[in-house]
Amino acid sequence: MKTICLYFQIHQPFRLRRYRFFDIGNDHYYYDDFQNGEIFKKVADICYIPANRALLDMINKSDGKFKVAFSISGIALEQMEIFSPELIDSFAELIKTGCVELLTETYAHSLASLGNQDEFKTQVRMHTEKIKSVFRVTPVVFRNTELIYSDDIADTIYEMGFRGMLTEGAKHVLGWKSANYMYSSATFKDLKLLLKNDRFSEDLSMRFADYSWKEYPLTADKYMAWIASTAAAENIVNIFLNYEVLGSLHNSSTGIFDFFKALPHFAAQQSISFSMPSELFATKKAVDKIIVPYPMSWVDEEKDCSSWLGNVLQKEAFRKINAISERVRLCSDRPKQRPFLLYEHETL
Repeated sequence: MKTICLYFQIHQPFRLRRYRFFDIGNDHYYYDDFQNGEIFKKVADICYIPANRALLDMINKSDGKFKVAFSISGIALEQMEIFSPELIDSFAELIKTGCVELLTETYAHSLASLGNQDEFKTQVRMHTEKIKSVFRVTPVVFRNTELIYSDDIADTIYEMGFRGMLTEGAKHVLGWKSANYMYSSATFKDLKLLLKNDRFSEDLSMRFADYSWKEYPLTADKYMAWIASTAAAENIVNIFLNYEVLGSLHNSSTGIFDFFKALPHFAAQQSISFSMPSELFATKKAVDKIIVPYPMSWVDEEKDCSSWLGNVLQKEAFRKINAISERVRLCSDRPKQRPFLLYEHETL
C-alpha cells in the first residue's frame, strides 16, 4: 500500500532596516519592526491561518486518516508570538488531533551546519526546547535548513540522538535509484532518511498555477492517479513543500485550497494513505544507504548550496560570520542584537 508523507516548512526572517553610515556608533537597533509585522500578518492572513483551517477540516472529515508534518523555525515562532498569537493556538489545535507532527531544525533556519558545528548543535537544541515550551511536544525527527544534507551533517545529527531525517532526493546523488523508498545514511544505518520526490513536490510548488504547463489544470484525482501509477514496490512518496504554497505562492483564486481539501478523498479511492515521518521511521526498513560527500539541498536545479555559498563574496561573508560566532552567542542584549540572526541564510 502506498503512503504519502506530506511535509511543510515555515520560516520568516527578521528583516533588517536601512542602516546608514551615520548610524554607525549611534544606533544599534538593526531591525525593521514595521516591515516584519506587516509581512508576517499578511502571510498569516492569506496563508497560515486559512491553511491551518483547511488542514484541520481535512483531518476531521477523513477521521484522522490525513496526516502532515511541519518544520517551523524558531524565528518564525518568535514572530507568531509577537505578531499573530492566534496562529500559535491554531497550530496547537492541529497538534491535538494526533495527526500533525512537528520536526526539529535549526533555530534560525540557518546555514550553521555548513560552517560551525558548535553553533549548529546549539541551534538544534534551542529549537527543540522552543517547540517543547510552545507546544508541549518533543520532536524526534530532524530536517535541516532547506533540506541541506551531507554525510558529515548526518554524523552530527546521529550523535545528537536523532534516528530519522528528511532531505532532498537529488538526482546527482540517487542516480538510477528512486526517492520513493526509505534509505539510511552512509555511516550510520540506524539513521533513516526520507527523500523528497521532486516531481510530485514541484507539481504543486512550481507548476500548479502555470497556465503553459501541458497538465494544467491539475486536479486532485489526476494527481492521486499519478502517484498510484508509480511502481508497485515504491511505497513511500515524500511531498515536501513550503507552507506558503497554500495561499501565498499560489493565491486562493488558483484553486489551491480546494485541491488540497480534495486530496484525502481521492487518496482513499486509490488506496493511498498519509503518514507522519516518525511513523514511517518506526515501521519501514531502509532499502539502501546513500553517500553524500558534498552538501545537497532542495534549492534550484543544482540541488546544492551554491545559492548561498556560490561565489567568493558569499564565502568571505560566511567566513567572517563564523569568525565572530562565539562572540555573538555570548551576547545577551537581545533588543540590540539577536544572537542567531547572523546565521539566517537570507542575510548573506
